[in-house]
Amino acid sequence: SDPVRKDLFLQLSRAETEHADVWRDKLEQAGIVDTTYGPSMRTRLLAFLARKFGPRFVLPTVAGFEFADRNKYANQADAAALSSEEHGHAAVVQAAAGSVRRGGMAGADIAKAERWHRGGSGNELRAAVLGANDGLVSNFCLMMGVAGAGVPTGTVLLTGLAGLVAGACSMALGEWLSVTNASELARTQIDKERDELEHTPEAEQKELALIFQAKGLQRSEAQRVASEIMRDKSAALDTLVREELGIDPAELGGNPWSAAGFSFVLFALGALFPVLPFLAMNGTQAVLASIGTSALALGAVGVMSSLFSGRGIGYSALRQIVVGCAAAALTYGIGALLGVSLS
Repeated sequence: SDPVRKDLFLQLSRAETEHADVWRDKLEQAGIVDTTYGPSMRTRLLAFLARKFGPRFVLPTVAGFEFADRNKYANQADAAALSSEEHGHAAVVQAAAGSVRRGGMAGADIAKAERWHRGGSGNELRAAVLGANDGLVSNFCLMMGVAGAGVPTGTVLLTGLAGLVAGACSMALGEWLSVTNASELARTQIDKERDELEHTPEAEQKELALIFQAKGLQRSEAQRVASEIMRDKSAALDTLVREELGIDPAELGGNPWSAAGFSFVLFALGALFPVLPFLAMNGTQAVLASIGTSALALGAVGVMSSLFSGRGIGYSALRQIVVGCAAAALTYGIGALLGVSLS
């Protein structure tokens, strides 16, 4: 829907295709012909998510990968041009990722070549994976602990359902409070800055000049820029809020209710997997089936987490399964010990 961003992505795609052609030619010159090459599983998964949820869902992750790979060709003498281009690509994708949050793409953004911090805001994919993982692991461990105590299947099922609802409500409330408090605090700080700008404009202008000096401008140039900005009070306030307080006014519109609902659904979705077998089975069969479905879900979480962790898909999935099942085994053992002692 954004022709500027679309054209940018097409240019990057063509550039990466040219890079692939360079290496294919080098392989052919060395007598190696590989006709089996195709996109990796991670690439296909990112493409699928982009088609389903839009580019903003995966763009921060892609920007992180671009930054991590920017020096891949640095020590290869025959790929000096590619190394320079990779640095440029990392900066451009970072700028595009930042522009998604602001709703547009300024030319100055493309010129910036700052470091990409993967943990920045706007990474919905990371939040979704971690939210579902919280529900899955916590309810899996809870139910295994109760099952280990040897209680009836109905009690384990009721415990799982209660854990699902209680955990989802807790996550939703925590998210609502977090977004609400952050927004209120930011607005209070902005109001104070607006009041200072109204009553002590000279002091605020000096602050602006100092900020620009800290960014590398000469003193006279910094004072000139600050004076120019102060002619427009709204521009001055926006600059002070961004530079002095570190607040982006464009990001204050987050809806705490939608954030709470998002957290509730994600936690409940993850917590549902260990519960499902107990709806149709009993006893040991239900416990084993719950372990199986939870392990599969843990593997899926590991696959998704590999998209922003940079680790291999197989490694991430296996690590998630091992850690999650180990935690469940621990709670099962504790439940068994407590069940024996209480009986």
